[in-house]
Amino acid sequence: MKQTIKTQILTWLETESQSSFTMEEVAKGINLVKAEDFKLLVQTIAAMEREQLVEFTKKGKIKLAQKDILIEGIFRANERGFGFVTIDSDEDDVFIPKESTSYALNGDKVAIDIVKPANLVQGKTAEGKVVDIIEREFTQIIGEFVAYTEEMVQETDLYGELIPKDKKLKNYQIYVAAEGIKPVEGMICLLEITHYPEPGYNTQIEGLIKQTVGHKNDPGMDIMSIVMQYGIPTEFPREVIEQGEKTPDEISARDLEGRKDLRNQTIVTIDGADAKDLDDAVTVRKLDNGHYFLGVHIADVSYYVPEGSPIDLEAYERGTSVYLTDRVIPMIPHRLSNGICSLNPHVPRLTMSCEMEIDQAGKVVRHDIFPSVIQTSARMTYTAVNQILEEKNPEVMAEYSELVPMFQAMKELHHILEEMRQRRGAISFEDRESYILVDEAGHPQDIILRERGVGERLIESFMLAANETVAAHFYQLDLPFIYRIHEQPNEDKMQRFFEFASTFGILVKGTKEDITPRQLQDALDKVAGKPEEMVINTMLLRSMQQARYSEQLDSHYGLAAPYYTHFTSPIRRYPDLIVHRLIRFYLTQTVDKKGKDKWKELLPDIAKHSSQMERRSVEAERETEAMKKAEFMEDKIGEEYDGIISSIMKFGMFVELTNTVEGLVHMKSMTDDYYHYLENHLALVGERTGKTYKIGQPVRIKVTKADADLREIDFELVSAETTHELAHVVNGSHNRQSRRRKNKGNHQTSSLKSSSTKSVKEKTEKKKAKGKKKKQPFYKGVAKKKSHKKK
Repeated sequence: MKQTIKTQILTWLETESQSSFTMEEVAKGINLVKAEDFKLLVQTIAAMEREQLVEFTKKGKIKLAQKDILIEGIFRANERGFGFVTIDSDEDDVFIPKESTSYALNGDKVAIDIVKPANLVQGKTAEGKVVDIIEREFTQIIGEFVAYTEEMVQETDLYGELIPKDKKLKNYQIYVAAEGIKPVEGMICLLEITHYPEPGYNTQIEGLIKQTVGHKNDPGMDIMSIVMQYGIPTEFPREVIEQGEKTPDEISARDLEGRKDLRNQTIVTIDGADAKDLDDAVTVRKLDNGHYFLGVHIADVSYYVPEGSPIDLEAYERGTSVYLTDRVIPMIPHRLSNGICSLNPHVPRLTMSCEMEIDQAGKVVRHDIFPSVIQTSARMTYTAVNQILEEKNPEVMAEYSELVPMFQAMKELHHILEEMRQRRGAISFEDRESYILVDEAGHPQDIILRERGVGERLIESFMLAANETVAAHFYQLDLPFIYRIHEQPNEDKMQRFFEFASTFGILVKGTKEDITPRQLQDALDKVAGKPEEMVINTMLLRSMQQARYSEQLDSHYGLAAPYYTHFTSPIRRYPDLIVHRLIRFYLTQTVDKKGKDKWKELLPDIAKHSSQMERRSVEAERETEAMKKAEFMEDKIGEEYDGIISSIMKFGMFVELTNTVEGLVHMKSMTDDYYHYLENHLALVGERTGKTYKIGQPVRIKVTKADADLREIDFELVSAETTHELAHVVNGSHNRQSRRRKNKGNHQTSSLKSSSTKSVKEKTEKKKAKGKKKKQPFYKGVAKKKSHKKK
């Protein structure tokens, strides 16, 4: 009876437009008007209040209880303890303070409550707290094993501790349960988590060792630790290797069935000198009508990797090849990538081809996509092509005399395509690339800037043309397909960019809702070569969305391309392999509803997983690069270098050297003044001196710290070409705040160097007293293992 009344009350309250009611109104509403029924109603309402289903207003009226609105998202941890939750790619992340993470780990799916809404005027993101951890994504930890003595093992039921390689875990104690594999001191191990931290109780993580990778001093173990940390597989399963071994070394007559034979054409590969998997080849010639013929031929990997085969399943899981300083972790076995699928010179190879006729305006006026067989005439390097087209090196031109006319036609076509992209508004960010030279033991010896000559750029132009053509072709056929998309920038971020650019006198045409790539490129053109160029580029990059894969067509904003996909690298990217598989399916099968439905069902998961694996790869590559650059600088402490300010943060500024090494100048080391962080200007401004530091300013620094384990490099300012252009901004409230800080003894100026005698004495006495305390063994207080059941 009570349950029925409860249901009636809830239903009635939910359907009524009024928000609160008297007890009599509720009774009348659910038709409980008898005296005995009214008593039951009062009892039921009281129980519902205890269950927090209803609540009473200040006037004693009844209303539905206000439910907390929780939002789900993915938690991204920061090494300093706080984090961010990504809810939607179109929305800013929500900031989670250190005390509000509920011990969520990086990648966990969480439910959060918004504590402070975003403040668009001040450019501040929303702040939240983690209410629930819905799903643990973080299940394994890679780290260095520290062994306990036998006495400690008996007392704690633990083999020892793990020092995590992931700096985001430095605030946790990680214990190794005394079960299973028992490593030796100094081994790099993979731990599977069996017990997570308990909010409000401890920061302890416990787990079992699942694998030992090697000793911490073994060559290359530093990079291997990062690989394991990100869960990137390094070994192929036995069935994958077996399938690879069964793959033939040469093509057969049967392989040529249904293929167009292009072995009589002059086709070349152009790659880096150290490349072994040559998966794209090109040919160009000028036609009688003044147009250009461009043939792009890509290794037909999908022919050797059938759907659902061991190699296919493994390639899907990996998603992409990973490039880490001194090694490549391939998506498919080398047996294929460096063998039958590599377009080596003078041998027949199976390819998927996209032939295009391109007019003088860069428009593809005719195209054809089909399976083929080619035989490349030469294996060219970027260096050789650049020597021919830019340096006019007589020896190299003589060596490749028969191919020189084609390379000259390639250069002409490249400039046409490049100008076409510029006209339609493709955004061009000039980004300096570098590569790290290491010795046999993996120690960095030098950092070299990577020069991009016409050889590199023309291959890029041809690959872009093929990707766009293939995407447009299958979209216009209205067939299920996978695209590479780059969505329109977020409106709020665009608004902030507009406001930021206006401080430099740059008025961007268009609105935040429908700004075009052309209008943004115009803004970049206005600052080209000026001191503010770098800061405008940086702010615009921060405003951009992240490119991803999708089964739904959307334009590629950065390229200003209405249609775009990835067709040109099936050896190293799974989406490209899927594109090839789709092309073969649509060209050789009867495309009926069943076939379409199959791909409509499969493609969303493929697109999402491929995007995730791409991000994993990028993060691992960045962390490896940061580690090696820090290692490179470890023996350069005290040396001075010239650089430019590359980023401004509230805690200091990052400075990039000419070799792309980046280090932090901490605010605390800038003792000549108290510096205010002006977020809307991306600047630091001295309160007393008015000195202004902004992105792009030249500075001279001294290296004060370099730690490869922490991936940290610290600099100290030696001299700088400062301005005073924003001194007027730091006034009024800032000055009042600084006076309050000064009164509290927290003013950050050179006076920080001189503290009161009493203050120093008190600190010294406290330190001595603390040192007299009996130091407890570091394992004390660790509870005995009760259960390894996974939470």
